Amino acid sequence: MVDTETYTIEGPSGDSEEIELPEGLVDIFAEQGEEPTDVVADVLVQAFAQQAHVVAHHSEGEVASDIAAINDAMEDLFEERFGVSLADALGHSH
Repeated sequence: MVDTETYTIEGPSGDSEEIELPEGLVDIFAEQGEEPTDVVADVLVQAFAQQAHVVAHHSEGEVASDIAAINDAMEDLFEERFGVSLADALGHSH
């Protein structure tokens, strides 16, 4: 069995959540010299950007303007972090 390692996420109001990941998983995605917390943060940004995209662009019916604005902001944050647009990273745009 593989050991686990714990990462803690803290919210703006001070609440926190611990997540367990298999030891070595973060290393699979790390570039040489990259800090493990940066890798975990990158994956979280990617996941939230992809999920926001799905809600904003692949849901049935009209999307509320606040959802569209949140998605736009997430796309901007994604591009700031990775230096590439989400559309380019996903291989499609709307």
